[in-house]
Amino acid sequence: MRLILFILLVLPIGIMGQETLEGVIFDGTSGEGLFGANVYWLHTEIGAVTDMDGKFRLPYEDTYTELVISYIGYTTDTLTIAGPAIITHSLKAKSDLDEVTVSARKKATARSYLKAENMIMVSSDELLKAACCNLSESFETNPSIDVNFADAVTGTRQIQMLGLKSPNILIATENIPSIRGAAQTYGLSFIPGTWVESIQITKGAGSVVNGFESITGQINAELQKPSKDFSFYQNLYAANNGRRELNSHINTRVNEKWETGFYLHGNLRDGHHDKNNDNFLDMPRGKQVNLLNRWQYTNPEKGMVSFINFRYMDDLNESGQIHSNDSVDGDAGGHGHGGGNSNSQPLWRSEVETQRFDVSSKLGWVNPEIPYQSLGVQTAFSWHDQESYFGLNDYDITHTSFYGNLVYNSIISDSRHKIKTGVSFTYDGYDELVNDDEYDRKENSVGAFFEYSYDNLDALSLTAGVRADNHNLLGFFVTPRLHVKYSPWEKSALRFSIGSGRRSANIFTENQQLFSTSRNINILDKDGKIYGLDPEVAWNYGVSYLQGFNLLGRKADITFDFYRTEFLNQVVVDWENPQNVRFYNLRGESYANSFQTEFNYTPFERFDIRLAYKYYDIQTDYLSGKLEKPLTPKNRIFANIGYETHEKESGSQWKFDVTYNWLDSQRYPSTETNPTQFSLPERSPTIGTINAQITKVFSPRFELYIGGENMTNVRQNNPIINAENPFATYFDTTFVYGPIFGSTYYTGLRYKIE
Repeated sequence: MRLILFILLVLPIGIMGQETLEGVIFDGTSGEGLFGANVYWLHTEIGAVTDMDGKFRLPYEDTYTELVISYIGYTTDTLTIAGPAIITHSLKAKSDLDEVTVSARKKATARSYLKAENMIMVSSDELLKAACCNLSESFETNPSIDVNFADAVTGTRQIQMLGLKSPNILIATENIPSIRGAAQTYGLSFIPGTWVESIQITKGAGSVVNGFESITGQINAELQKPSKDFSFYQNLYAANNGRRELNSHINTRVNEKWETGFYLHGNLRDGHHDKNNDNFLDMPRGKQVNLLNRWQYTNPEKGMVSFINFRYMDDLNESGQIHSNDSVDGDAGGHGHGGGNSNSQPLWRSEVETQRFDVSSKLGWVNPEIPYQSLGVQTAFSWHDQESYFGLNDYDITHTSFYGNLVYNSIISDSRHKIKTGVSFTYDGYDELVNDDEYDRKENSVGAFFEYSYDNLDALSLTAGVRADNHNLLGFFVTPRLHVKYSPWEKSALRFSIGSGRRSANIFTENQQLFSTSRNINILDKDGKIYGLDPEVAWNYGVSYLQGFNLLGRKADITFDFYRTEFLNQVVVDWENPQNVRFYNLRGESYANSFQTEFNYTPFERFDIRLAYKYYDIQTDYLSGKLEKPLTPKNRIFANIGYETHEKESGSQWKFDVTYNWLDSQRYPSTETNPTQFSLPERSPTIGTINAQITKVFSPRFELYIGGENMTNVRQNNPIINAENPFATYFDTTFVYGPIFGSTYYTGLRYKIE
């Protein structure tokens, strides 16, 4: 039925003739496509804005002869056009930026009215609204992504989209899948926020070009480019919780075609806090060193742009008890299981040390004669090694991965009909140690994909894709996906999407919080090929409506999203027996319904308001019956207010940002069989938190910022069950519904040289 619906929606799209002018606008320095350039016919109201790749398309008539191309900070050009064609043009940056007059302010977060996909574009300006020390903290001001803590010990932040955890999201770095496998739990904290240039969030099944693992959506982080980033950038950060960070960027031009960038991130977390007096650190201590070297090759004459990246990271997290129950001499910073002195009971401690090495490359060629014809090759190799213990539980994993993707882009007839096709290969080798049990496996897959995009300017856009993969453990399968956008009237976008996805569930690395409990691990099914379990398979359906309008003479827009994810099979993680965590294949049904409405308004110049409401209905058939997903609030309210003063000639400016989050009560997993003193009520309390930041820009080179997180000082007072006896029955750190540390205040500075 789903395949029939897919075909019926795709077949009616015909190839119709229409005279158009098409082209690509490039940055004259870097040779990369310019996103957001204005292209319009002189003395008309007919124009377009270039897409993420700098591409545009306009209707053509004989009376249109002069084409105007403009972009803030670049010299405006006027071209004489003789007829419909495909053109390329490079804009030259103005040499004296002090003379640039900014006539419009681009929003830090924007939704596209043109793309078939429901995509949210987050710029670096949005990331600067919060401390944004790493990618896991980059979504605090975005209502489409939920950020939660996994447990009360490790301080790990996990993200959710459409009510489902990050393993159901394809998270990529420059369109190369990166946060997957062994990196699922901690990987987002391994990408420093200052390295990120922009983020694209796509709701729904996503594109077939990037693989078959996306179920609820895709998140792509674009990194800073050596050709566009500052020649020198320095960011320093310090917080009252003992966290201090340094970020340094150094970019240099080697010759006319080669540029390179060196990026250093270091953080030290040596706070020693126990505000709830449970004898456990409220947040882990540790350190991280993260090094990245990027090389960029640009040859506009031959249409070539390439990137090569080398990265090494070493991260250490330590947490656990501060002192034993009999002595205050112990120190949670020590190494080894059950540290402490000889006269005291052993300490419950945890340590997670991760080393990671990555090499990736993107080689791109654009036909200078036909700019819509291009060829790209993506490759990525990573080695990820984690050694860890949690009390008496050991967990080690080594994950070796290779990814290769060949993508060919072209058009059919004209640029309204675009195609992408190619082949991909993935390899994953896992070596895991869970206490005394070893779990080793190798996965590899070969796939081919085809994606067709149709766009008749303002009215209808469509992206239909299909891929076929042969996987050594998942077998042969086909993955179809479809995104449709229709604009019934001005400033509107009605979208529909449908698609499937599947993946191998890495049950231990994705649920590492289970090791910080006294629970037994039970895998109930044994016939599957991945830990004895079957792969997860799901369909995602979505409908979205975006409407822009004027309110009291100022711009506003409102969005309504509804998405449903249905699992044909799911590896159920069952926490309903407090003495066990059980894994088994879905017996019955599992679905996640997500509704969100978002309102954006600029009541006066440089003052932005964003309001959002979300509702979740997430149900799964457990062995004990159909239950609501635990520790997921049904209702969420989000509000963000941002204001910037007018930038003076000296570059001086103030920026203010406040974010409010309210979470409804959340269902606890059952603790009915526990003794009364170790049992919890059915639901958690509701909570509301406020984050705020003030930035003073002294000049284009220097700025200071100060901010606070959870300024209402909300704290979950007793997040750990049986904290007094961590080696005994009933010990559990996973019942976390809100902040543990309380308020955090921070300050920092940014210094940059063009």
